[in-house]
Amino acid sequence: MRNETVQTDIAVIGGGLAGVNAAIAAARLGRTVALVQNRPVLGGNSSSEVRVWVCGATGHGTHRYARETGIMGELFVENQYRNPEGNPYFWDLVLLEAVRAEKNIQLFLNTDVHEVEAEGSEEDRSIVSVTGWMMGSERRIRFESGMYLDCTGDGLVGFLAGAKFRLGREARHEYNEEWAPETPDDITLGSTILFYSKDAGQPVKYVPPSFAKDITQTSIPIRRVIRSGDSGCHYWWIEWGGELDTVHENERIRDELWSVIYGIWDYIKNSGQFDAENTTLEWVGSLPGKREYRRFVGDYVLNQNDILAQREFEDRVAFGGWSIDLHPPQGMYAQESGSKHLYTDGVYHVPFRSLYSANVSNLLFAGRNISATHVAFGTTRVMATCAVIGEAAGTGAALAVQHGTTPRGVYRERLAELQQTLLRQDASVIGLRSSDEADLARRAAVSSSGHLRRLALEAPAEPYPLKADAGLLLPVAPELAELELLADAVEDTVLEVEVWSTGRPENYVPHTLELRSTGTAKAGERQWVKIPLGWAPEEAQNAFIVVKANPQLSLYLSDQPQTGVIAFHHSAAPASAQNPENYRSDQPVVEWTMRELGARRPFCFRAYPETNAFTPEQAVNGYLRPYGQPHLWVSEPLASRGEAHLELSWPEPVTVSEVQLVFNDDVNEDLINLHHHRTPFEIIPELVRDYRIEGFVNGSWQALHREEGNRKRKRVHRLDAPVTVERLQLAVEQTNGSRGAEVVEIRVYG
Repeated sequence: MRNETVQTDIAVIGGGLAGVNAAIAAARLGRTVALVQNRPVLGGNSSSEVRVWVCGATGHGTHRYARETGIMGELFVENQYRNPEGNPYFWDLVLLEAVRAEKNIQLFLNTDVHEVEAEGSEEDRSIVSVTGWMMGSERRIRFESGMYLDCTGDGLVGFLAGAKFRLGREARHEYNEEWAPETPDDITLGSTILFYSKDAGQPVKYVPPSFAKDITQTSIPIRRVIRSGDSGCHYWWIEWGGELDTVHENERIRDELWSVIYGIWDYIKNSGQFDAENTTLEWVGSLPGKREYRRFVGDYVLNQNDILAQREFEDRVAFGGWSIDLHPPQGMYAQESGSKHLYTDGVYHVPFRSLYSANVSNLLFAGRNISATHVAFGTTRVMATCAVIGEAAGTGAALAVQHGTTPRGVYRERLAELQQTLLRQDASVIGLRSSDEADLARRAAVSSSGHLRRLALEAPAEPYPLKADAGLLLPVAPELAELELLADAVEDTVLEVEVWSTGRPENYVPHTLELRSTGTAKAGERQWVKIPLGWAPEEAQNAFIVVKANPQLSLYLSDQPQTGVIAFHHSAAPASAQNPENYRSDQPVVEWTMRELGARRPFCFRAYPETNAFTPEQAVNGYLRPYGQPHLWVSEPLASRGEAHLELSWPEPVTVSEVQLVFNDDVNEDLINLHHHRTPFEIIPELVRDYRIEGFVNGSWQALHREEGNRKRKRVHRLDAPVTVERLQLAVEQTNGSRGAEVVEIRVYG
């Protein structure tokens, strides 16, 4: 046996998405990191060993403009390019290469940490070291670091260090949570094993193993949806162990899950009820994908009321949006459906105080073990949310090391620096704007070759019968005087319209009725129906236009998307056909859906007057995501001008050494890592493809950098040598498919 000691600034234990994002975040800030994972691959439940889809704040299209940015966003976009078919092994490689690209990370796979040395009192402890055994290598490795992040999911490191934690469900009175039980208990969400099937192209027999369960003797065929063509996360409901200890009974849980999977396959293949003669099992997982175990106690415990109120914490560092998604303790054997869901009107916020231990001074955590109640955990547990929490925790750890303080010290003394650092890294934070005084772009005058002024989509693709209310979201800056909609009318009729404001800037649902109006439609096809509106809000914001149902009318959908514009279909039906009784129908984001229409198919419309929503100043206003309005510069169509220019100028020459660019990767597009759905393009069309950075030096423009074939959202260009310029210009030559250049942010550093 070989004994080794590894000394780094930060040790991240756990290589799921929370740990991967935490390690990359800290490494990019100059800290040395040991990333320790007890499996041969990274990704945790999303890896090829377990194969759970990476879900996040979008809720598979339930929330608008909610896809994660920052490191998780990079992983989504890179996987979409490399792996549009959703191959789980290629996803493994995306994660591995992202970690290996960071020179400050030392990666230790197959290394199981099960020893922790800590010191101090029960109320004030610190970790001295953690020790792991590298399987297959006979290496015992001691990790000595200033900061430790427990991203293990089960929370073993924090537990061994003496960190305070909760297990099971809190009583309702503790946090006044509607969905909590009257008395506390040890109930958790259960674990799941998934399987893949495929068409073999010829008949394939199936002889079940002796331990396969006869599921006809259970409630499964009655209470669960079984289809021969489904596989993978369609069978997320094969869940069990919620009434057991999901860690110490892990082997028993695995055996029960296996017995049901092979029993379900016997039912599909041999019951005669399915067309499955040529179908065979391609893969069955061997590791239970765990949902819940320990939840640590931080300086703040996130709870159900925080989620539903979308509480704007002063220390918000990440966001989520998945529903509060809780499952019955009996799992797949429960008489009720496999899950119940409660959505907020928009995304919610996660505070930094929920990411560090209340009593272990150098311990942070990220993933499903953060400081949250069982009910709040029902939404924070999904992996893309765990990932953005990981980036925030890794950033906080890096700042704690840099300033020689604790995570609590970062909250108390360095909170503004933490949040501004996250914004500079393009992390997933909503509603905060940059105030980085080092950013020279903040002091510059901004101009452009032109911006999109006319908000309209006039090329019809197909009619859309107005059988139910429809919706159209668009930015209003500064006013919406009139709207025209392209329509067919069976006979002369009235088109009724309502204008609603959305309430909170991060929400995209009708909240407050501002006015009603009507337009007259004559019998005929493809006519523009004028509706006078006259809404001029005090500040620029989105309008949610409700077009009332009228069986005599059809609107027209356009195949041409427009940034900042979304179409909706109104339905009182639940969002999930599998569990209709478990979705409250009074949730606006469930009622107003874009799934039936497609995220990129707005209604044909013309809005008057011209808009100021896409001026060049938007690229330096400090916002990195849509928040009340789009917050980006959109040029005029490139075809009309050849290329588009965004220019910064200063009263006095400035010295430039770095330019940061954030392009629009349409965070309304719901990307996925595996095979839940296929997005029809490999590169987000709105991303700028070819561009130049030029400086105005001694009376002429000089090329500082040229980029071809870009497919990423954020680009950082460090110049070979500092250059003193009077003006700086971004020249966009070509996009990846959109009509104009779309730039979210430009930053300049000396």
